[in-house]
Amino acid sequence: MKIVYSEWQGLPPGKRPTMKQLLRLFNHLVLQTGGDVERALEWLEKLGRRYKLFGKGMTFEDFVKRLEEEGVIRAVEETRQLTRKGERIIREDSLALIFSSLSRGADGDHRTPHAGTGVEKLTETRPYRFGDSVTDIDGTQTLTNAIRRGGVDDIAIREEDLEIFETEHHTSCATVMLLDVSHSMVLYGEDRITPAKQVALALTELILRRFKKDALHVVLFGDEAVEVKPERLPYVEAGPFHTNTRDGLRLAQRILERLKHGNKQIFMITDGKPSAIREGGRIYKNPFGLDRRIVNKTLEEAAICRRKKIPITTFMVADDPMLVQFVEELTRINHGRAYYTQPGELGRFVFVDYIKNRRRPLG
Repeated sequence: MKIVYSEWQGLPPGKRPTMKQLLRLFNHLVLQTGGDVERALEWLEKLGRRYKLFGKGMTFEDFVKRLEEEGVIRAVEETRQLTRKGERIIREDSLALIFSSLSRGADGDHRTPHAGTGVEKLTETRPYRFGDSVTDIDGTQTLTNAIRRGGVDDIAIREEDLEIFETEHHTSCATVMLLDVSHSMVLYGEDRITPAKQVALALTELILRRFKKDALHVVLFGDEAVEVKPERLPYVEAGPFHTNTRDGLRLAQRILERLKHGNKQIFMITDGKPSAIREGGRIYKNPFGLDRRIVNKTLEEAAICRRKKIPITTFMVADDPMLVQFVEELTRINHGRAYYTQPGELGRFVFVDYIKNRRRPLG
């Protein structure tokens, strides 16, 4: 079958996007511009003219005014910038976008046949055992058991009728998100850094909402690794860097060593092979092929992480056989996990894996 694509001509006559849809487009453009609100608005205005996104109901000027009135952006001297609320909205938008890609009953199903004492009630139930908390009793199922045993004319609840909700224990988890900011993340005009940022933003919002005792640290790695605060994620951009994966793993370990959480893990989002290491204060780099000197030093760090019981989950947005071979070797040495996917699928794997990893049922 041959498919011929033509240029999109815009919305049907008289149909305009909603404020919510325009805000989502604006958020995406903000991420693409590294948090540059002025440039994002400039791009949005051009898109609006080209595809007739604005009209009498809401002009481009009306949209910008709404952003200012609702506290999404604010004027700072002669430029407009995101507010804290604007940054939060981008996180929330990323969270909603990524969770919408999770399929029900497949990877998104986290039920387990094992459970124990904890703080979250599951949908599964079991017979009451001495010592169980009465607050976990499933009244509906308990009453059903009593009726099934004695009939509706003589309802008398006995101990054997009691049904208890299973609960799941949550331990705290410390996660370091390694984000590749090397040049390959934007090479040949392909934008891989934006969806990678969306994953990190969504993970941040998930932890802030549901797992407040957890810790999330973000590390960028190019020629070298540097930690940034999660709120700086919208402003991250790829640069003219090589890929110093070893430096990223080293910094992640130093961060995790000072944390007291029960579980520790590293998530690494990358689209390229390691092409640089730092030795003796200088950067040794080789962008051609797989340099065994660079690869071996990087794999040594993966082995050190394994000895420290720090699993590495790698999300490789590339499928080159040579790169896959490297990631499989790193994963084997670390006893970690690896996923090979496209940028649009990153969120699906990150969130399924994060939620599974952080739960430790007690039998």
